[in-house]
Amino acid sequence: MHNTAPQNDTDARAGIDVTDDFERFAQRNDIFTRAFWDPTVRTKQTDAFFASYRMEAAPRRGDGFGQRDFALRNASWLISDVMTDRFAQDGRREGFQAPISADTPVAPIRFDVNDLTEMSREIKKVSRFFKADLCGITSVDARWHYTARIDVRDMSDAPNDLPEGITSVIVLGHEMDADLVDTYPAATAGAATGRAYSQEAATVMQVAAYIRNLGYEAVPSMNDTALVIPYALKAGLGEYARNQMVITPEFGPRLRFSKIFTSLPLAHDVPEPLGVRAFCDICTKCAEACPVKALPFGAPEVGGANVSALKGVRKWTSDAEKCFGFWAKLASDCAICMRVCPFNRDFRKWYHRLWLRLALSPLRRAALWLDAKRGARKKPSLWWENG
Repeated sequence: MHNTAPQNDTDARAGIDVTDDFERFAQRNDIFTRAFWDPTVRTKQTDAFFASYRMEAAPRRGDGFGQRDFALRNASWLISDVMTDRFAQDGRREGFQAPISADTPVAPIRFDVNDLTEMSREIKKVSRFFKADLCGITSVDARWHYTARIDVRDMSDAPNDLPEGITSVIVLGHEMDADLVDTYPAATAGAATGRAYSQEAATVMQVAAYIRNLGYEAVPSMNDTALVIPYALKAGLGEYARNQMVITPEFGPRLRFSKIFTSLPLAHDVPEPLGVRAFCDICTKCAEACPVKALPFGAPEVGGANVSALKGVRKWTSDAEKCFGFWAKLASDCAICMRVCPFNRDFRKWYHRLWLRLALSPLRRAALWLDAKRGARKKPSLWWENG
């Protein structure tokens, strides 16, 4: 791996502002990993949160939090869970605390790559075939890789190594169901998250297998190995927003990201600023809607509120402890900040595409005014009744 300098031209184009105080992130400080070992985060509520995914502690209260809502959410995670648990006995919770193991060998004969741009086009076509909704490609950047991975048997640090020769990162986006997102923070809405994770598990494994069949290394990855948001920004898929998400022109914030580390020779995409940062500068809908006020109101700052914050990067940073504490209280994930985001629209419709052009222009205040009444939560019961 390479490129450990604090700042470069691609950073500027991607809206990444790295300072001299930058430190690589330790995966054990991720708020979800801390919930397994850190007594300041792990509580009876967090234990109940994880138990609810096994239907051991599912609450029975209110619209969107009944047995069928949790049943749908948990079923949506099934494929991801099966993949993740395969090697847990060896300390590898793959896709989250470890990269996904290869299920096919690297072919002994390498496919000749004579045109990098054409090879990248083909990889994007193959990614779409395997149900990725977005695909961008960028160079490996060691700054965003965890200093160590976690052995889940005893929560100790373990080597976070990749095979030799890895030069590129393929970043894939997976759309979340819009109707379910509109019901956040209900357990029903969690099915949008789980289904996206199950789909991305299949997609990254299949695309990586395709590349290995061409004779090149390919390591499928979800939340493991490296921070995915910087890679999504570098790959030109979108821009970073106040709600800690990547806003894409195709789906707004309504998607999950995965990645594949590969030695396949590829052309890299160039990020282009769209104007999301300027819009977020005047919009605080996500911060206002956050029940525990975990999102910032002011300008981007260096550092963060606690050890789960990335150090040495000037950006909007949430209070992860407040955020996850609310998740634990609900026994389900909360993405109210995604639901209320003005960019959470169906851009397949012409009038939403027109709004997007307005929002990314100097007339962004008019776009914010037009959005004033959007983002109201839809009743989960209506999702079950409709259609």
